[in-house]
Amino acid sequence: MCVFEPESSLKCPYFGLGCGGNERGPNASRFSVHLLLTTAFGSLPVKRRLGEPRPAPSLPRGKMAAPALRRRCGRVAGLLGGPLRAPPPLLPLRRRAHHQQQQPRRARGTGGLLAAQCERGLFQEVFPAQSAEEQLPGLLEPGRPPLTAYCGFDPTADSLHVGHLLPVMGLLHFQRAGHNVIAVVGGATARLGDPSGRERAREAPSAERVREQARGLRAGLERLFGNHRELFWGAGGGRLGQAELLDNDWWLGRQPLLDFLGGAGGRLRMGTLLSRQSCQARLRSPEGMSLAEFLYPALQAYDFLHLYRHHGCRVQLGGADQMGNIMSGYELVTKMTGTDVFGITVPLITSTTGDKLGKTAGNAVWLNRDKTSPFELYQFFVRQQDNVVEKYLKLFTFLPLEEIDHIMEMHAKEPEKWGPQKRLAAEVTKLVHGREGLESAKRCTKALYYSSVEALEAMSDQELQELFRQAPSAELMLEPGMNVLDLCRKANAILDGPSGYQKITDGGVSINGIRVTDPETVLILGQHILKNGVSLLRVGKKNYYIIKWLQL
Repeated sequence: MCVFEPESSLKCPYFGLGCGGNERGPNASRFSVHLLLTTAFGSLPVKRRLGEPRPAPSLPRGKMAAPALRRRCGRVAGLLGGPLRAPPPLLPLRRRAHHQQQQPRRARGTGGLLAAQCERGLFQEVFPAQSAEEQLPGLLEPGRPPLTAYCGFDPTADSLHVGHLLPVMGLLHFQRAGHNVIAVVGGATARLGDPSGRERAREAPSAERVREQARGLRAGLERLFGNHRELFWGAGGGRLGQAELLDNDWWLGRQPLLDFLGGAGGRLRMGTLLSRQSCQARLRSPEGMSLAEFLYPALQAYDFLHLYRHHGCRVQLGGADQMGNIMSGYELVTKMTGTDVFGITVPLITSTTGDKLGKTAGNAVWLNRDKTSPFELYQFFVRQQDNVVEKYLKLFTFLPLEEIDHIMEMHAKEPEKWGPQKRLAAEVTKLVHGREGLESAKRCTKALYYSSVEALEAMSDQELQELFRQAPSAELMLEPGMNVLDLCRKANAILDGPSGYQKITDGGVSINGIRVTDPETVLILGQHILKNGVSLLRVGKKNYYIIKWLQL
């Protein structure tokens, strides 16, 4: 399963493990996978280090890559290892796209999907290399039946964040090319948590908490797909592929234990799972690794198998750190069905310090409005530096590359206007929060940074609270002759006595963006009190107070 979880550098924040049966005793064959992992083995450590060095891996029979492809996939050795046969190698899409781009590009067509997204930098690698080069372009040809692609999101929080946008963008580009897509919320796998990139086991969430957070993720995904369909896909755009939201608790939570172990468990190789870099790191750690965590890749692989069997899904999208889990899914599906399936990775979004954006790092920029307002999301992208803004325009927007080139050309002539940053912020905010959310972000920007009285008057109470989250608010009655000094004292914005008076005379107080230096100035409707019955009082540089006037 594709892992882009806020808490882990290698986990899909969208999948989770759900509850199944809860009986114990002789009827053990009906135990669920969830009961095994969360009840029986959730705290069982595995302390054993890996043993003797393993011989170099060999490619599976019938999957030998051509020499040219083998030269392209130097990253495979770091992902595999161990005595068992290695899956076919990765195909770096930047090289793969070179051949596709020699063909005439269609204005809209599935045949150019891989090349187009490689050129944008969204699709990094495809797996396995040989069958992908031989089959995938043909499967993506116009006129062929649409493929189905999926990505998973574990509900480790009740909201997606900016780091999840790229796998969602990958699904949307598949959908725009006429293919069907599935977003899987991990209501089952989130009960365990992907051990990838973690030094210790995560605290197991309760079933109710996972269900609540899964509802939040589903609502967020529905908004993204809905906004895309309404605002980014014109009536003349052709066929837009179907989009479906699923929860892996619907099948993993009901999967009998012995059926799972005897079926999927019998096809996955221990050596391959143990050879994963994330697994080795945990086995070497003082805490070791629980069986529940160790089996997480097997459950994610089973998701791929289930989606292939019931939805014909043949493509899994995931972050660049998820290739190991994608390989496990490929191995399981091909062994149990004989059908070639594929995995595609997208880049990870990191901070300026190189940390992955997410909840664990404490740098998440959320997509739910109650966590990160449209204004805050807008400002996050407006503040991006010149060295990444062109890359982000290609990754986070649907703008044609020719238009992006023009935007960057204009930016070179007028860098002080921050044109690319503003366009990037507008496109992302509209996708996440819709047209109204974008207008809200622009109003807040004008009010805060341009002292726009018109923008302040048009702002709702919700926007004021979002813009000034930490600002105290007060409800006051306008009394005859009430002046600036009275307002500041009633709002507890200045100290009593001479120091408060001097704060105003020194120019340290402004009302609705206009500096006031006379404490005796009488408040005037339309100037100090806006048409919406609000005054924005600022004392010093950062201390804001929201004043709501009653019975005007």
